[in-house]
Amino acid sequence: MKLNRKIIFHFLGLLMLFNGGFMLLSALVSFIYKDGVTFQISLAGIITLLIGTLTMFLTRKHRKEMNKREGYIVVAFGWVIMSLSGTLPYILTESISSFTDAFFETMSGYTTTGASILNDIEVVPKGVLFWRSLTHWIGGMGIIVLAVAILPLLGIGGMQLFAAEAPGPSADKLHPRITDTAKRLWLIYFGYTAAETLLLNVAGMSFFDAINHALCTLSTGGFSTKNASLAYWNGQPIIQYIVIFFMFLAGANFVLSYFAFKGKIQKVIHDEEFKLYFKFVAIFTIIAAFIIYFKADVSMSSIEHPMVWGEAESAFRHALFQVLAIVTTTGFVSADYTLWAPFLVVFFFGLMFLGGSAGSTSGGVKVVRHLIMIKNGFLEFKRALHPSAILPVRYNKRAISGDIVFNILGFFILYMLSFIIGSLVFSMFGIDYKSSIGLAASTLGNVGPALGDFGPVNNYAPLPALGKWWASFLMLIGRLELFTVLILFTPFFWRNR
Repeated sequence: MKLNRKIIFHFLGLLMLFNGGFMLLSALVSFIYKDGVTFQISLAGIITLLIGTLTMFLTRKHRKEMNKREGYIVVAFGWVIMSLSGTLPYILTESISSFTDAFFETMSGYTTTGASILNDIEVVPKGVLFWRSLTHWIGGMGIIVLAVAILPLLGIGGMQLFAAEAPGPSADKLHPRITDTAKRLWLIYFGYTAAETLLLNVAGMSFFDAINHALCTLSTGGFSTKNASLAYWNGQPIIQYIVIFFMFLAGANFVLSYFAFKGKIQKVIHDEEFKLYFKFVAIFTIIAAFIIYFKADVSMSSIEHPMVWGEAESAFRHALFQVLAIVTTTGFVSADYTLWAPFLVVFFFGLMFLGGSAGSTSGGVKVVRHLIMIKNGFLEFKRALHPSAILPVRYNKRAISGDIVFNILGFFILYMLSFIIGSLVFSMFGIDYKSSIGLAASTLGNVGPALGDFGPVNNYAPLPALGKWWASFLMLIGRLELFTVLILFTPFFWRNR
């Protein structure tokens, strides 16, 4: 079937309209706080809106059919187009003068990686900081899922897009109509963001800091309004506990949140992935807390704020915070964990490959994939002893088809190959071994903080220009779970069938 190019451009134009609208919202914040860049951000929004409107107008007479090929193209190129237009507020306000740096920061925002090139965040105008946080929030649940909620207005079915974009190995529908599913997910997402904003504000954060950190927590992003990230509030443990709670929620499947609100608690309690996600967090926190308490410098090394509430509580809080920040790929920092103990450096590096739940805003491999690979691995022992037996992998008491298992195994192999190639390319730019593998794991997993020269208290500014473009590519394929982007590089994808 011939590629429906007009509908692709029509949808990309629609995404530009969304982007421009959010830029104008950032301009409003700039106006309220009188930071001196309201005109520049407004201009960025108007330019983006005009381009989007013109694109939609020129492609208004399109064939209203969208198959999987168009879905993949819109998702992959949609992220690139959003990131390209998203550089305008940075460039026009001169907050970031280099286009490469602006693109890196924007791609890091939309992919919810949280890696930054800004050396002094606190001098950046508030309108720009709000836009920076908004890129996280938009990318978190997926601008595509937001857009499919209004697709009926265009007379287009949205299932193809949701299947291509929705986080995790499958798109678990809450409602027979996919647009209603998107609306429900966004309602939960918005509600959690509002709740965290209110709680952080009551706990002592300014309203501006509270809403920015809420936007970045629920999206599992990691951008902060402070140079020290959440370590700035080390003297206020209640703030960190609030962020911890919402990081945990953001790393869990949003479908389970919907079931919980509907009173179907049993579905949450008995979900295998959620149980393993909870156990992972609990066990890893106990291990990290034990080592921090007995082995690490519990004064938190480079963090200025003194500990409160006792050493045991502080060790537990920092362990839980950093475990969740890395497992959920949020990337917030409460301390420089690379200074705690050598074991913990390797430990947290390993956690970068875990990821949160499917159906969450987290990056990484995802817990459900690890669960199914572990189950399949144990079944291989049984199959070796009983070669004639039919032993399917079961998830939530249901047998999983072999195609899904092969897909997950293929994904993991491709993920590890991408990590190895990513590390090799970074090393070609003269980056040392430790920093290279940290960069590859962090950008591919959309984590944010890495290792070595790009650790939790450093940023990505020293990365060479080509390294930033490579990191941006890894962030993109990691956020869209490899297949969605890499399939575009195969010759058969573009053949008309």
